[in-house]
Amino acid sequence: MNFRSDNTAPAAPEIIAALTSVNESAAPAYGEDQWSKRLNETFSDVFERDVRVFTVASGTAANAICVASLTPPWGAVLCHREAHIECDECGAAEFYSGGAKLVLIDGDAAKLTPATLEEGIARNERGIHSVMPSAISVSQTTERGAVYKPDELAALGKIAKRAGLGLHMDGARFGNAVAALGCKPADITWRAGVDLLSFGATKNGAIAAEAIVCFDPARAEEIGRRRKRSGHLFSKGRFVAAQLLAYLDNDLWLKLARQSNAMAARLGEAALPFLSHPVESNQLFIKPGPEALAKLRAAGAEFYDWGNGQSGEARLVVSWNQSEADINAMIKALSALR
Repeated sequence: MNFRSDNTAPAAPEIIAALTSVNESAAPAYGEDQWSKRLNETFSDVFERDVRVFTVASGTAANAICVASLTPPWGAVLCHREAHIECDECGAAEFYSGGAKLVLIDGDAAKLTPATLEEGIARNERGIHSVMPSAISVSQTTERGAVYKPDELAALGKIAKRAGLGLHMDGARFGNAVAALGCKPADITWRAGVDLLSFGATKNGAIAAEAIVCFDPARAEEIGRRRKRSGHLFSKGRFVAAQLLAYLDNDLWLKLARQSNAMAARLGEAALPFLSHPVESNQLFIKPGPEALAKLRAAGAEFYDWGNGQSGEARLVVSWNQSEADINAMIKALSALR
């Protein structure tokens, strides 16, 4: 019963087939191949406007390049205290930006709110003596598995625009959010004021396929050069492009995300007395206590503790290919804790 991370899941068969199909002969390098050239058009169809797409190897690279393009070295990026760029990327955002500071904000379910965001901006508006608020970064889904609704993002986007700040979205599990909301991808990105999106596919069926989606054409040149300088311009770009094209084809990305969301919802029903937050995507957080977590592990469950070792809280992540046997066994183990 492996619920440690959706990073542990295999690639979807459609992704493997796509890789095989582009592996038959030579192709131009550095994004000049026919598949890479289709990315802008394909993503533009998905997001209902012209976009520029830049593939990279990891979500960390996507986030760091986005943040760096929005923030000078003396700038500040406002994000949640549990944001991935704060807790899990080894200072990549600060490194790529040349020293920009992350200003940490609290909020339930790892979400920013208009009130907390306004406070964070005001806290760092002391002229030459403080870092300059330059960008906002939100995660969709959040690091607590919560999902921002379109109106919530639009409220943050309005503040960003008024304050002259760029708005970045870490979309490592963007597909799970779109599947959960049943909305248009545009509704929770550029229509809500998002300038740059780190579009993730690796956690949801791809092998190593992440992309920066640029909604503002004026930023594209800088992002392209930062990507090259950071070593993320692939020579054999067709292999990443093929994954993303297959991922989006016939809404495979939403099909896989719906599968993992639905299975997580089933676990959430069994874990209801212990949930830290309602289950909104493919992640759930439970807090039954250290002894109960030990019982789950003894039953064969694998997961990460959340917080310090004595918090008694854990994160369970359901992958797109999670087996029915895993789900049923975990439901039984969770039910036994009641």
